[in-house]
Amino acid sequence: MTVAVRSFAKINLGLYIGSPRADGFHDLRTVYQTIALHDVIRLSVDRTSKARESGIEILCDDPRVPRDSSNTCYRIAALVMQALATRAKVTVKIEKRLPVQGGLGAASSNAVATMLGLERALNKRLDGATRLRIAAEVGSDLPLFAVGGTVLGVGRGEEVYPLPDLPSTAVVVVTPETGVSTPKAFADWDSRTDNRTRAESGLTHSAASDRLIEVGRVLSAWLSGNPNAGAPAASKSGGRAGSLLSDLVRAGIENDFETVVFPQLPELRDIKRALVRAGSKYASLSGSGSTLYGLFESEKAAVKAARQLRKQGLKATATRTLTRREHWTWSLLGKG
Repeated sequence: MTVAVRSFAKINLGLYIGSPRADGFHDLRTVYQTIALHDVIRLSVDRTSKARESGIEILCDDPRVPRDSSNTCYRIAALVMQALATRAKVTVKIEKRLPVQGGLGAASSNAVATMLGLERALNKRLDGATRLRIAAEVGSDLPLFAVGGTVLGVGRGEEVYPLPDLPSTAVVVVTPETGVSTPKAFADWDSRTDNRTRAESGLTHSAASDRLIEVGRVLSAWLSGNPNAGAPAASKSGGRAGSLLSDLVRAGIENDFETVVFPQLPELRDIKRALVRAGSKYASLSGSGSTLYGLFESEKAAVKAARQLRKQGLKATATRTLTRREHWTWSLLGKG
């Protein structure tokens, strides 16, 4: 049995970094949003007696993608097979369209697509809690893809809560050739924070945690559209659907990684500025980067902006956000 699954990307609508935790991770607050750009995972399962001891094989034409047990698809396949008490030869072919180390969650999405593909190929289903547990065991970004649409992420990002879908919004994604290491970006953030603490005795670990509490309040207010809690009121003409872009700008939703990534890679700051000049109403780094995105008022405006940015030598693609229903109904390409 072979199954093909779309592996959708995500962007971060704001990302706030808190104190380092005892487990070595950081407390985070972010709103994840899945978008229509995707890789494709083609998964085949051989359950014949001859193949049951053959394990897991990863195939990919991109040399940057590991093919051993360090690959997230390999790791999640092993855990899913264990949870389903099944033995078989599993082959995972990753067709890369998303950037590696790009901030779009490609490797995490690939892993969750592998999990879904295995369920379909084996005609067995994991319950929702088991899916989330396995996903979180493999990586912090994985659980969001087991939900899809608009998702609140807290903890180290793995604790996820489905939010009401934001309106379908046009997006332009720019993917530079440069990759950004997430562990290094966190280390740079810690170094910056420690230096500020020593210099001005301002942002201690306790203060960082307090800041996350305040950020949570602001995000909740923005998402609920409650003006008394600090969020802009819904627009009279279009309701919440018509006010997303102005909400983001007014609420000052930011990505903390920009403060450490942009000084080291100023070309990324320049791309953000180019997105704004091209008409984006809100532009940001996604995750730790290096991908940047801009939100646009219409599909027509996004297509025009992407064309303009490509003329400047940038790899720009127009796409749009996905609702939770779209994230799930569009994932399965076919099986046979």
